Amino acid sequence: MAASALRSCLNRDSDRGPDIAHTTALQPVILAGGAGTRLWPLSRADHPKLFLRLDGAQSPFQATVRRLEGLDAAPPIVVCNAAHRFLVAEQLEAIGVTAAAVLLEPEGRNTAPAVALAALHARADGVDPVLLALPADHRMDHPAGFRAAVPAAGRAAAEGGLVTFGVPPTRPEPGFGYIRPGLDEGGAVRSVAEFREKPDPATAAALVEAGGWYWNSGIFAFRASAYLVELDRHAPAVARACRAAMAGSRADFGFLRPEEGAFRDGPTASVDRALMERTDRARMIPLEGPWSAGWGDIGSWEALTGLNQPDGADNVATGDTRLRDCRGSRVHAESRLVAAIGIEGLVVAETADAVLVAPRARAEEAAAIVAGLRAEGRPEADHHPRVHRPWGRAETLAAGERFRVKRLEVRPGAALSLQRHHHRAEHWTVVHGTARVHLDGATFDLGEDQSTYIPVGATHRLENPGPDPLEVVETQTGSYLDEDDIIRLEAGLPG
Repeated sequence: MAASALRSCLNRDSDRGPDIAHTTALQPVILAGGAGTRLWPLSRADHPKLFLRLDGAQSPFQATVRRLEGLDAAPPIVVCNAAHRFLVAEQLEAIGVTAAAVLLEPEGRNTAPAVALAALHARADGVDPVLLALPADHRMDHPAGFRAAVPAAGRAAAEGGLVTFGVPPTRPEPGFGYIRPGLDEGGAVRSVAEFREKPDPATAAALVEAGGWYWNSGIFAFRASAYLVELDRHAPAVARACRAAMAGSRADFGFLRPEEGAFRDGPTASVDRALMERTDRARMIPLEGPWSAGWGDIGSWEALTGLNQPDGADNVATGDTRLRDCRGSRVHAESRLVAAIGIEGLVVAETADAVLVAPRARAEEAAAIVAGLRAEGRPEADHHPRVHRPWGRAETLAAGERFRVKRLEVRPGAALSLQRHHHRAEHWTVVHGTARVHLDGATFDLGEDQSTYIPVGATHRLENPGPDPLEVVETQTGSYLDEDDIIRLEAGLPG
């Protein structure tokens, strides 16, 4: 969508006007934000849990997108952090889905602003679709039940309701919000009498014991216009910031960037706190009976139990692991063999640069470890050894004083930026494919097992002209090896 078309709609009354075509069309919105702390060290700020293939097959983000299959719906709008845009693009391509748009938040502001960006974008062509907003870090063991419930939610939303999906609780869970429906028993769509956001453990247990309460799934359906009207009414600062951000938006290599300063000026707010707890339009669809979906939040190490079948001793082991006489533990190996003997009730999580060992009941305290690492300036807090770039990916294999070794994978047709370094030299060795090297005005190709040297200060670029991924081992040497020693002269090519 052209930015000018988007800007032209932003000052319209979001609830009425002859230029708005009300429609029952369903517009999915995938909320793909994440801080990357609750499943540390697997999850990091630059690679949060929703992009991890925790079950070995697909990521929660991919599963959320595929959950839409079979619905009469438009291609999804994805809202994600700008730092994760290439993860989103790569994972959508892997499952053969083209998004209607990918909107880039400069930083997380919780779900209310994210949905507002999507609502404004959805309305920019003069239509008013029903939005189906789904967080990308949920699991559903029975997605057919959820799909069966969506038409009823869509009808209620088309009539002006702000609909959330309630889940019958299976245990006291202080990390979830709770909903008590009204007394209109028997209807498919229930009124909402009360919200209770993340109660303490004793209160959560009392709510479950009392009955009649549902977990708030965080999945919503509402007309774009209805959402914006209620946002103007109950959270006007959020609405103003998002309208200004979208008015200043710009296209960037297939993504849409809302204006950063305007977006950051807005407050952080969830849809629940900003709207659902305040509006008189709140409705609830219960995901039970024929609509039972087996919903779960992939927010802790306990979530691995839902994604992977425990063994007879209640262990969940993923990756290259060997367990002997262990009970009730969660063991994950990412880069090497992990063996455990005689442990009980522990989480053991290994990555190439960090290992977490904790009692299962205290594993979420990893967030405090991350905060401490961040305060110390340690890269393990936020950065995974494997990072995604427009041209492919890079993985740090080894590092020490004055050297760093990386494995680069460059997509067919892609190229790194034209650049030079003040402090480091590089040596490139081709492992697979054909590399086209641009070095101080000269251009030449390298095949497998061939290499070249990039001196300090030389202008250079690596390109993949072939049809297959290019794999290169890059050895960096010098007095300073951090990424801010890159002077980019021309942008790279994403391939």
